[in-house]
Amino acid sequence: MMKFLLPALALFLAPAAFAEPVVKAPAGPVKGVTEDGLNIYRGLPYAQAPVGWRRWKAPVALKPWKQVRDASQFGPACYQPKPRVASIYANPPAAMSEDCLSLNVWAPENAKNAPVMVWIHGGSLTGGYSHEGMYDGAALAKQGIVVVSINYRLGVLGYLAHPQLSSESPYNISGNYGLMDQVEALRWVQRNIAAFGGDAGNVTIAGESAGGLSVMYLLASPPARGLFHKAILQSAYMISTPELKAKRYGSEPAEAIGVWLQSQLGAKDLAGLRGMDAETLTNEAPTKGYLPFGTVDGRVLPRQLVEVFDRGEQAPVPILVGFNSGEIRSLRFLAPPAPATEADYIAAVKERYGDLADAFLAQYPSSNIPESLLATTRDALYGWTAERLAIKTTKAGQSAFLYYFDHGYPAAEAAGLHAFHASEIPYVFGTHATTPALWPKVVLTPEEAVFSDAMMGYWASFVRDGAPSAANQPAWAAYGADKAYMAFETTPVARTHLLPGMYELNEEVVCRRRARGDTAWNWNVGIVSPPLPDLKPSEKAGC
Repeated sequence: MMKFLLPALALFLAPAAFAEPVVKAPAGPVKGVTEDGLNIYRGLPYAQAPVGWRRWKAPVALKPWKQVRDASQFGPACYQPKPRVASIYANPPAAMSEDCLSLNVWAPENAKNAPVMVWIHGGSLTGGYSHEGMYDGAALAKQGIVVVSINYRLGVLGYLAHPQLSSESPYNISGNYGLMDQVEALRWVQRNIAAFGGDAGNVTIAGESAGGLSVMYLLASPPARGLFHKAILQSAYMISTPELKAKRYGSEPAEAIGVWLQSQLGAKDLAGLRGMDAETLTNEAPTKGYLPFGTVDGRVLPRQLVEVFDRGEQAPVPILVGFNSGEIRSLRFLAPPAPATEADYIAAVKERYGDLADAFLAQYPSSNIPESLLATTRDALYGWTAERLAIKTTKAGQSAFLYYFDHGYPAAEAAGLHAFHASEIPYVFGTHATTPALWPKVVLTPEEAVFSDAMMGYWASFVRDGAPSAANQPAWAAYGADKAYMAFETTPVARTHLLPGMYELNEEVVCRRRARGDTAWNWNVGIVSPPLPDLKPSEKAGC
């Protein structure tokens, strides 16, 4: 008799070990899993499947379901091309689908009104997915926050604009479907996160690289207003972007790009594009030269990002923003080839930068051309963006916390990848053991563990109350008049005046290109920059 009672007694004495949490959310009942003090819910759909005639349509909220939905498994990634085999970022998903609009939730078991962080993955708006190992939210959730990670449509499926698509829209616009997915995910969070222990009134959006770009888009997007209360931008880039119907800053109209791509893909019309297999369409579009960007459509993205922030029209929220010293070490395809001689380098700079050449050479000297080439592209994309966001946010009356990630570790140093693009992510998430296969592995020594704990503490406290702090670590002052920032070196160090002259030079270059209006300010910098325009006095006054 006793042998039958023992299993039942064990179940009675330790119910938590066998419990599966069930949440009765407005979206419908959900059964997750309990792991190490956390309730985890995977693969929750937040919108109807964007398939068939819904391809290239704004996302539509799901009707509430009635049966308990199993949330123990992640949903498929959105369709994306296969990554470059040799890339340290290569981490192809196990499953992909056009029906991919899902999110994941990590919450402390007894969470109630906990602060919420919504993570938007990077990948050039072309790849990536919400449940990559580096984005596992467990360690951050143990800091007392609810972590949400989301999928959104990528590539041509997420960002194609086309005149026929615009004619289908009640607003006569198209493109930005991936961005609208992100907005819809934030709406889902507002409606449902309280059921999972989160506070819908304390939501922070966060992302790295294209995720940081997406956060900027959300800061600029009126439909996203009020859906979040703070923002974290890691290695964001404030590039110029196509406008729906106008040719501007060297880019063809987004609708015209869509018509061109249709022709390149051999489709007769929009119906032909909708009839194409999603995987084929996703793989073929990049081979024709299609690159996904947000579209300035006057509604979802009302203006170029630089204009939104200049006018103070962004969401009025505190930000935590920064970049890495070695961004381009792992993105060398963005840097130009080195010139043959020092004289060639100087001549190229003078030809392209004119009266700004001396300032350029002071910032990026000819005495170390390889490092200057890397720094030029890094600053034009990421450094200028980070400090510009800090400046504009401060001017708008909100706190901005700037950082500079300059941390190295043995495997990265051996590979020539000191503080490379995205190398801060495993420290922020505490996910050193789940990086991609070719990622320089972090050995979690006691010193590295303390460093990671510091970064998690800063990030989680910002999510909690808008002011980053970490136990036994330096105070992190807001950018303000002192131009304060946190340098993540061997340890965190509070400093002021990051890379003096960097922001001013790049701001001047962008200002001149904006004044002329016919050149992008994306990757065409340094010795491959188009010559800066010879502005009229009235145009120069704006710079």
